[in-house]
Amino acid sequence: MKLKPSTKKLLLCAVLFVAVIGLSGCRIPTDETGAIKQITLDTTFQETIATENWFNAILVWPMATTMNHLAPKIGVLGAIAVVTIVVNVILMALTMKSTIAQQQMQLLQPEMDRIQRKYEGKTDDASRQRQAMEMQKLYNKYGVNPMSMILVTFVQFPVIIAMYQAVQRSVAVQTGSIFGAPLAIRPLDGIKAGNMTYLAIFLIMALCQFGSMKVPQMLAKKQAEKEAEKHHRSSREPEKKTNQTQMMQYYMMAMILVFGLMWPSAMAVYWAVNSLVMVVKTFAVQAIINNRKEAAR
Repeated sequence: MKLKPSTKKLLLCAVLFVAVIGLSGCRIPTDETGAIKQITLDTTFQETIATENWFNAILVWPMATTMNHLAPKIGVLGAIAVVTIVVNVILMALTMKSTIAQQQMQLLQPEMDRIQRKYEGKTDDASRQRQAMEMQKLYNKYGVNPMSMILVTFVQFPVIIAMYQAVQRSVAVQTGSIFGAPLAIRPLDGIKAGNMTYLAIFLIMALCQFGSMKVPQMLAKKQAEKEAEKHHRSSREPEKKTNQTQMMQYYMMAMILVFGLMWPSAMAVYWAVNSLVMVVKTFAVQAIINNRKEAAR
């Protein structure tokens, strides 16, 4: 769907506006020594909103406090897992339609590429109009509205930042350990000290992150092969585009791995758990899409 210049400008302004508001409330509070201010079981909502801001009080404090309550009962790993799962379930419930559209768009990518290749190099108004019509027809066929996916980003962004802060500010997480390895220590420092538990934490995080990146690709490829077989055509994407997409994903993966080494191990544990939750969510959304297709036949 081709957007008008005015619409693009409006969307860009909206994104910048939300980003500015989000970032203004996303700075992690520190004490007089510069250390991150911890949230304990004695930290109250009233205290947080009075001394910090609405973002920390409404989003960060509940998550950190929940982890503080759960950690003594089910361990730090269990506390992080439960809160991460609950947060993702709530997000999925709030943005179900947009989440399905987002994943559906990935599955439609081969057909979108086919339309784009069909009109590649054609810049006349008639060709552009036909291309826009074919794209819109494709969206209508699968009941996808590309604009609805913006909701997912707007809702998820502050929640992801809040969860990131909660992991760093929960005193139970920061003073906790896994198999005797304190989570406040960076994996890089732990590995240098010869503690192989930190190496295991980092490798598990890397594997989970890689899986969360590859699973959507595998589902999209499988769907493309099915559609290609149904219409007796090739499902192969242009090599140049495939390489560019893979390079971008690998750059992002490398960035996360560097952060995973340099930040406290608690963040590596969170990323591992969140990646597994994202994989499960991807399969769940795909099951919903498949069920809808079967019901529509």
